[in-house]
Amino acid sequence: MNEPVSVFRALHHDRSPGDPLVLPGPWDAASARVLEEAGFPALATPSAGVAASLGHPDGRTPAAEMFAAVARITRAVSVPVSADIEDGYGLPAGELVERLLEAGAVGCNLEDSVDGVLQDPRRQAERLAAVRAAAGGRLFVNARIDTYVKGVPAGTDVVEETVVRARLYAAAGADCVFPITAPAADLPRLAAAVPVPVNALGVIDDPSGARRLGELGVARITYGPQLQRRAADAVRGIAGRLRGH
Repeated sequence: MNEPVSVFRALHHDRSPGDPLVLPGPWDAASARVLEEAGFPALATPSAGVAASLGHPDGRTPAAEMFAAVARITRAVSVPVSADIEDGYGLPAGELVERLLEAGAVGCNLEDSVDGVLQDPRRQAERLAAVRAAAGGRLFVNARIDTYVKGVPAGTDVVEETVVRARLYAAAGADCVFPITAPAADLPRLAAAVPVPVNALGVIDDPSGARRLGELGVARITYGPQLQRRAADAVRGIAGRLRGH
C-alpha cells in the first residue's frame, strides 16, 4: 500500500463531500517543488503547460520531449505524479506504459480525441483496456472525455453521450473519468452514472470552487495549464516594470 501508485489510487477514494482531491499542475521541476512544498499530496502535469515551457504549441510536443519533461518533474519531488500524455502519441499500449513508468509517473491522462476529432468510444475503450492490461495495476488511468470540447453530432444529448463513453471506459479498466469542461449543472448526473471517480476542471481564482465541485460528486480536481499561464502573466508584469512600462 506504500507504493506511489497505490498511495495515488487511494487518494481518489472515500472522499467526503466537499473534500475532493486537488491536483495542481506543475510544468517543470521548479514549479513541482513549489507545489510539493505547499503541501499537495500528489501532482498532475498539464500537457499544455509543459508544451509552453518547452516552446511548443499545445498538442505539438514530441513524445520524447514530453516524457523527458515528466521525468524531470518526477525526479524533483517525492509525491506521486500523474502525466497528461494527450492521446498517447500513437504509441502501442505496451510501449506507452513502459515510457510512463520509466519517466516515474504513477498515472496518466488519455484523451478520446485525436487531432481535434472525437474517436469511436468502443475503439477508445479497447485502447484503454490494452493500456490497463500492459500496466498491470502499475498506473492509474484517467480517461479524458472530450465531448464538451470537441462537440457531438447535432441532436445528440451531450450528457448521455458522455455517460456512454464514461461507462465504456470504466468497464475497460479506467480508474477515473474526466469529462473536461463539463458544466457544473451536468456533474451530478455524470458522477451518479459511473462507478469510478470523476475528475473536473477547476478554476484557480475561486478558492471555494473545489469544495462546491466536490459537493456535486466530483472526486478529483485538476487545473490544466492555468498555473503555468498565471506564472507567465506574472513574469510579463515583472518584465514590463523592468522596462519601465
